[in-house]
Formats: sequence, structure tokens, C-alpha cells
Amino acid sequence: MKILVVGGAGYIGSICAELLLDEAHEVAVFDNLTEGHRRAVDDRATFIEGDLSDQKKIEAALSSMRPDAVMHFAANALVGESMRDPSKYFRNNVANGVNLLDAMVATGVQRLIFSSTCAIFGLPERAPIDETSPPRPINPYGESKLAFEKILRWYDQIHGLRFVSLRYFNAAGASANFGEDHRVETHLIPNVLKVALGQKPHVEIYGADYETPDGTCIRDYIHIIDLARAHILALGAPRSEFYNLGTGGGSSVREVIAACRKITGRKIDIVEKPRRPGDPARLIASSEKIKRELGWQPTFQSLKPIIESAWRWHQKFPSGYGD
Repeated sequence: MKILVVGGAGYIGSICAELLLDEAHEVAVFDNLTEGHRRAVDDRATFIEGDLSDQKKIEAALSSMRPDAVMHFAANALVGESMRDPSKYFRNNVANGVNLLDAMVATGVQRLIFSSTCAIFGLPERAPIDETSPPRPINPYGESKLAFEKILRWYDQIHGLRFVSLRYFNAAGASANFGEDHRVETHLIPNVLKVALGQKPHVEIYGADYETPDGTCIRDYIHIIDLARAHILALGAPRSEFYNLGTGGGSSVREVIAACRKITGRKIDIVEKPRRPGDPARLIASSEKIKRELGWQPTFQSLKPIIESAWRWHQKFPSGYGD
């Protein structure tokens, strides 16, 4: 197939593009490089620098390539920033996303795989979280993703634009070539590994008094390779659908730090800080629906291979992509 990967210079998009290329698909990457990195674009892919705010640019890319499908990863994704600057999130994640949909309608491209998030669920009533859990986002980031999911339903009904929306839990790990290098890093595992590399003095634990076995938050970590494979499977989905993506298990903040200490053999100091508002004690996915309907199975069910792959990449690229 021919796939246009929008936001393909970012963490998840770059590895999805890599796996698509490994499976002999033709790939073009469309990215404005504000969050992504030019060095994260696989050499086998065609690169188009552009912004979704420019509908004519995305239309030109679609007209030139005539892709069978689009994978859409281009978004701002910092919860705290979304609380300070909601306009940025609704403009980029919703309005610019509509530009992409309109360009797809104009050029006759009728299949989209959308990068969504567990943030649409807010503070969940139960765990694990399945697709019947009520969406109640508590920040503009989650609200922007939920708004776009609702828009997708209408574009399917009115324009016949078929989609699959994948709600990620905690993506982590790396491939041999590409890994996690955010300009503002908020994710736990890369921040812990930066301490192991001597780039940070300590890792901060936000809240040690949750109702969990060790008092710290529990999250569902999914290997980036398993996440990428779910996107490729979603290309063959027979109808528009929403799927939650995780392993169904969970690890606490302290467990992640302990695993990083063991794998790296390095000292990793911690500093305990107060809870952050809006952090649930547990966020664990039920992925039974995508397993049942698309045959997806996570290959990496434990923290060890996730952290090992991330550590290998961070040792190989201690300064990230360096741009």
C-alpha cells in the first residue's frame, strides 16, 4: 500500500513509518518539524515538510502520492501546556485536523488511522478501561482528541471516510533506529534514563500517597513496536472503529524506576513531590476488542524489554537527534 504518515518525524510516527517500510509499503512523511526531527525520518521514505494549517499543501501532497491511507500523528500532546494554552490545542489538534480531512475528501483518499489517547477518558470510573467507558476529558488535550473523534464519525457518515481511532495508553521503548526524543520531555521512562545517563540529577515522583501497593501511580506501558503493529493491522479494518491500546497490565512509578536501575546498573536518585492535579491512581487499558476484531497481540508484556530497548537507543543517541 501507499501510506502518507502525517507527523511521521515524531516518536510514534517515525517508528510506524519504519515498520511500514520494513513490510514493503510505500511511505511518505508529512511533518512541520516543530515537534518531530528530520533525522527521525527513515531514509527510505519520501519527506514533505509542511503544516496542516496549509490545506493546499496537504492537498498537493495527497494529489501527488495518491495514498491508499493516511496515518495521522500530528498533534500537540502536553497536558500541562494544554491547560495554559488551550487555543494551541484546539487550533492544531482540531482545526488543522479538519484541514486534513477536507484535503482527503477533496482528493478522494478514504482511509485514516488516527492517533488518539486515553486522555479522552479523564478520571476513569473503573479499570481496566474498555471502549464502553464514558469519555470525560479533564484537560483541553483530551478534549481536543475527543472532539476530533466525534468529527471523524460525521466525515464517515457524510463523506464515506473510513477511520480507525487508536486510544494509546503509555507508549514506551524504541526500535533499533528510532526512539523517544521530545523537546519537552514529560514521559517517565526517558526521564529516568536521563538520570542514568548523568543528564539529570534525579527523577521526580509526583505523589507517593495513592491507594496503590507502593503509593505511586500505576500506568499501562505498551512497547512502541506493538503500538506500530496495531496501526498496520488497522489498515485492514473492515469498518470505522475505536480501539483502546495497552497491555492490560500496569507498573507503578517506583517499579519503573527499580527496573531502570536494574537494567542500566546505574544509581538513580528520586525526589518526592506533591501529587499533580488530575492524575488518576491507575490507568490500565482493556485491549480485548482489538485482539478479538483485528487479531492484535502485544509481543512485549513486561517492563524489561521496553526499558531495555529504550536504554539501548538512549546509549546510542545520548543527545537524541541533536537538532
